[in-house]
Amino acid sequence: MNAQKATSIGKVYLIGAGPGAADLITVRGARLLGEAQVVLHDALVSREMLAWCPQAELIEVGKRCGQRSTAQLFINRQIVDLANKYERVVRLKGGDPMLFGRADEELQALEAAGIAYEVVPGITAALAAASAIARPLTKRGVSRSVAFATQAKAADAVDVEADVKADTIVYYMGRDQAANIAAQLMACGKPASTPAWVVEAATTPNQRSRQFTLRQMAAGEAARWMDPVQPSLLMIGEALGTRATEPVEEQAEGERAA
Repeated sequence: MNAQKATSIGKVYLIGAGPGAADLITVRGARLLGEAQVVLHDALVSREMLAWCPQAELIEVGKRCGQRSTAQLFINRQIVDLANKYERVVRLKGGDPMLFGRADEELQALEAAGIAYEVVPGITAALAAASAIARPLTKRGVSRSVAFATQAKAADAVDVEADVKADTIVYYMGRDQAANIAAQLMACGKPASTPAWVVEAATTPNQRSRQFTLRQMAAGEAARWMDPVQPSLLMIGEALGTRATEPVEEQAEGERAA
């Protein structure tokens, strides 16, 4: 909750809807949805998720790649206006509000208007996708760092120099640049044999996934397989490969202390 003194009659809750499945929202998020008077929700929030708030007025303010969407400044104004009319306003965002969700812009608008708010976290798609394919993002002795990145730009604007430093990389909104991303990662030193998964619509009935190598992704094989409509993640790193048959040896106490 923000510390700024509120001047509006209402309070705004930025709630993470999670990766897609209606029962993967947090208990707190579901409870607050059930108490909301109005809910502004992303386009990808499912009807099953909105069943948590049958009493609320529903306003879609979603953004979809390549489609007409609601301008962020207009969304900000809507949230502020509604907080001056209702006591409980929910801004429902897919995944987690604080990851690629433009939460900072909406929080700034609320703070400038003196409106009280609370952020309720959700399960981000990368964690759900890792569970869906039963591959960890980190693995002892293999991967100790993870990068979440987005490449929702023109293909010629892709820049992976910083991303390549992470052991495991998850790209949100990277479908249209998959081949370019893979080619640049190899150019920056990632081995061509690196596992490169695509996971679509994680946790929903439309979920599907497939493993490629970085070389195959760079050659366009992943792009040809992907559904142009479903939300997808690119997940790249050695931790996402086939599980080793032998467990990693435990370090001795002296070695851990060193």
